[in-house]
Amino acid sequence: MAEEFELNALTPLDGRYASRVAPVRAYFSEAALIKYRVRVEVEYLVALSGAVPALADVFAGGNLAKWRGVAAQFGSADAARCKAIERTTNHDVKAVEYYLKERWDALGLPAVGKEFIHFGLTSQDVNHTAQPLMLAECARDALVPRFEELVAALKARAWEWRDLSMLARTHGQSASPTRLGKEFAVFATRLEKCVAVLKACDHGAKFGGATGGFNAHCVAFPGRDWPAFGDAFVNDVSGGLLRRQKHTTQIEHYDDLAAFCAFSRRHALCRCNTVVLDLCRDCWQYVSLAYFTQQLKAGEVGSSAMPHKVNPIDFENAEGNLGIASANLVHLAAKLPVSRLQRDLSDSTALRALGVPLGHAYLALGSCLKGLGKLRVAEANLSADLEANWAVVAEGIQTVLRREAYPNPYEALKALTRTGKPASKDDIRAFVDALDVPDAVKAELRAITPHSYVGAFDASEFEPTA
Repeated sequence: MAEEFELNALTPLDGRYASRVAPVRAYFSEAALIKYRVRVEVEYLVALSGAVPALADVFAGGNLAKWRGVAAQFGSADAARCKAIERTTNHDVKAVEYYLKERWDALGLPAVGKEFIHFGLTSQDVNHTAQPLMLAECARDALVPRFEELVAALKARAWEWRDLSMLARTHGQSASPTRLGKEFAVFATRLEKCVAVLKACDHGAKFGGATGGFNAHCVAFPGRDWPAFGDAFVNDVSGGLLRRQKHTTQIEHYDDLAAFCAFSRRHALCRCNTVVLDLCRDCWQYVSLAYFTQQLKAGEVGSSAMPHKVNPIDFENAEGNLGIASANLVHLAAKLPVSRLQRDLSDSTALRALGVPLGHAYLALGSCLKGLGKLRVAEANLSADLEANWAVVAEGIQTVLRREAYPNPYEALKALTRTGKPASKDDIRAFVDALDVPDAVKAELRAITPHSYVGAFDASEFEPTA
């Protein structure tokens, strides 16, 4: 049955890639959304019992544990019951309220508390506390750790390959040599900084009644400071991950979510995706240049027609999924903060798709990590490429000659290296031998080779700790 579902799934996240995105599904499936709503409603009534005198004793004895158990033990059968109720109500949050009232009766809890379930709330108080909490916890528990795993993998390669010289390419042409480890250090430091921004993103919740002013709460119990109650509740139910937005309409204004996804100076998740995309394309190119071979797995086929092929499919898979993720994130960031007057429903259906870009991003990170794990450095090819490009030492030679006040050194090297045929090692040596400079300077210039002209790279920050 599971295989049949995957074969007939509308999206690859729930079909072909279902097992690879399971950690994200735990936060963004329909069942997960219902579970988070139940969690918010359950904890809201617990908090309300401390603010409303009539509820002071409702959770006496073992009643508190029974009530919290409704959320803690919520499973697939409970989610199915909520959906069954929704078929009658045609309202998903009201269905959760009715489900909780059923559970209240079944547990034999005091009748006085039953009508305080969902007391004074609009659906969006529940949704816009549940959904940002889903996002914050998914980021903390699934997405950020996967990004950090990739950062660690890049740092390990920066250290391992710190002394391997490699021909660089700018504009697709041979350029001053670099170190293979340094190129991976570039991505490690870029991604680490972007992930730090992602982790620092705020997550806002809306909790303030039908139009944001706690109207129903205030008319029922005018002596309470309901905004302060809301602040404390949101902080407590989220374990400090969320902060309540002070001034709202019926819905969250989504500015924090937009910053997390794509817009504003943070551009957080899209920036992370872009760095990984850049990494994948470079790794793909290094494989194309034969700087890397890929570890083979018995039985795998690279091409249905060409038996010799071992394709960099993991980096290609990651690239495709990162594009889908970021495109969706940009749309959500642009759409969600815009709502007609105090609210319209267009945000609701769009927000249900938030798990889609997170799923594609998570999938892409897994593919990228898998691709990195297959890479094996072809040191002989790195060396041969350097040896075939002696012209790249021209920068170093002309710079030393500038230091020595040699006349027109740039032009002299330009004439040597732009003749229409590659400048060889012998051509470079003959040029140096013919220079009118002291022998010590000639010896210095002869020591410049494509293998040694790699500049400075301090890899100490990437050294593994004991």
